[in-house]
Amino acid sequence: MAIAHSNLLLDALPAEDAARITPLLRSIPLKTRTRLLEEGQPIETVYFPNGGVCSLTVTMEDGRVAEVGLAGREGAVGYMAGFGQQFAAHDAMVQIPDGSAQFLSTRDFREEMGRGGALHALVTRYMVAANSLTAMSVACNALHTAEERCARWLLHAHDRVGSDRFELSHEFLAMMLGVRRPTATIVAGILQRAGYIRYRRANMEILDRRGLEDASCECYRAIETHFIGVLPPARPLEAGDPIRSEAR
Repeated sequence: MAIAHSNLLLDALPAEDAARITPLLRSIPLKTRTRLLEEGQPIETVYFPNGGVCSLTVTMEDGRVAEVGLAGREGAVGYMAGFGQQFAAHDAMVQIPDGSAQFLSTRDFREEMGRGGALHALVTRYMVAANSLTAMSVACNALHTAEERCARWLLHAHDRVGSDRFELSHEFLAMMLGVRRPTATIVAGILQRAGYIRYRRANMEILDRRGLEDASCECYRAIETHFIGVLPPARPLEAGDPIRSEAR
């Protein structure tokens, strides 16, 4: 029986490729703090999230943690195994739960990538967009305020979750911003007083997306436009969305 999925990479596969790959896929629920990769450990599985947000993080010697990327249903986690990487360069953990993920063993994934077919092309294009996200995030963290960066990240999450409401702990919010929890609370409070969000007891609600876009820096639009050039966006865009009009 075919596995139902909503991962955009898998959904974009031609019928022949999908028929070959689908029987190899297995499913795992995405729950908060589910660890998909561990830094320095062998990459044994490649995950294709159907929803939610997975944070890619690195841990410093003093124990501080910083987010270096994120992935949702627009992409994959562990895909660098298909390009010769044997060990994870970072941790990957579910930050916002939303549904499940399909996964392939690294062996099956590498075999399919070795065919040089549709999956290889899609994953390669996704890799280019993911690298762009990482590069832009580095610049953003250096040049923009915590409020702008928080607005940008919440927009990325909103796109990938596809819901106005989602779980988001203060701990994860602080990690995403690279600040301490009290500072993260202050930043969220600024956006809440502006009427853009409602944030209580680790429950985030987007109240005014347009306002959040205005509060964000230009990095959000640049990153998401790049992803739209690779695959359809994770959030179905409405007519008149700025990203739609600028990307096409």
